[in-house]
Amino acid sequence: MNPTQPSTALETYTPQAVASMPPAETATAALAAQAKAMIEARFIMAMQRPRDLDMVRQRLLKECQRPTFAEVARYRKPIGKGVEGPSIRFAEAAIRCMTNIVVETLTVFDDREKRIVRVSVTDLEANVPYSKDVTIPKAVERRKPKPGDVVLRQRVNSHGEPVFLIEATDDEILNQENALISKAVRTLGLRLVPGDLIDEAMDAVMETLRNRDAQDPDAAKRKLFDAFAGVGVTVDQIKEYLGHKGDVLNPKELADLRGLFSALRDGETTWREIMEARLPEADEKKEPTTKPTPTKRGPGGLKDALKKDEPQAAAPAPASAEPPAEPQVAGAPVEEQLPL
Repeated sequence: MNPTQPSTALETYTPQAVASMPPAETATAALAAQAKAMIEARFIMAMQRPRDLDMVRQRLLKECQRPTFAEVARYRKPIGKGVEGPSIRFAEAAIRCMTNIVVETLTVFDDREKRIVRVSVTDLEANVPYSKDVTIPKAVERRKPKPGDVVLRQRVNSHGEPVFLIEATDDEILNQENALISKAVRTLGLRLVPGDLIDEAMDAVMETLRNRDAQDPDAAKRKLFDAFAGVGVTVDQIKEYLGHKGDVLNPKELADLRGLFSALRDGETTWREIMEARLPEADEKKEPTTKPTPTKRGPGGLKDALKKDEPQAAAPAPASAEPPAEPQVAGAPVEEQLPL
């Protein structure tokens, strides 16, 4: 091979060569050259400006000290006893504080029924990429179709109610796509953040919220109720979830509601799923529990109680002062059987 000859096909795209290409090939060559230059620039900048984990920690903890950020930095889902962790907003802030991490999305498949988007998160310093294919269905389920909806299929849910699978609109597809991509970015991005930094940041978030709530609990409750109203959850629904009037909320209830709000806003769950997960807990609390009556354990108390359950034997005959009569002999006269 001639040493002066370019080693790759991308390097042969000179201005003269591009000008002589057909329009379609010209666009493809320009995009390929642009992608190559962008990738090289990212890696060069990462090598020239490496991250400092002490600075990353300082920036991340500073974010967690802001009450408005701390309110949305943690999510909670009603699965089992509850699943909680860093939210999508926290993952975005952590990636930004880490620096030298690139997030990319690429549509790899698209038809009438679904769309597949590949989400990749790459650490440019360590050259560690993580990727995940996200499938976005182009259909939604509803109990009652609206006029003009295109019904694809029908099924019966676990409650015995009919559910219709309806062709989704462009806005509904976009909302699902954004929510699923954000979840994938959170999952992949947090893999590149040291775990001890995440744990320390979560502790800082909880400390920030506790300090703010201790200053004015009523203001924290009102602000939380207003936030739920923004996602379509009324105060009555919140009180039904809490199981009381909601006049006073303890710190645990405030933290629980904040986590649920973050999950609702990020598309992690719905209010219906939250209430369905809450109902079994309420039923268990209402069921009366019968406990066995304790038995007195005085002197001989347990033995006496056991004896009461046993069948009583026949009482022995009282002792007589006279000796028992001798048995009669068959065939003997009556006179001879009488005692002398």
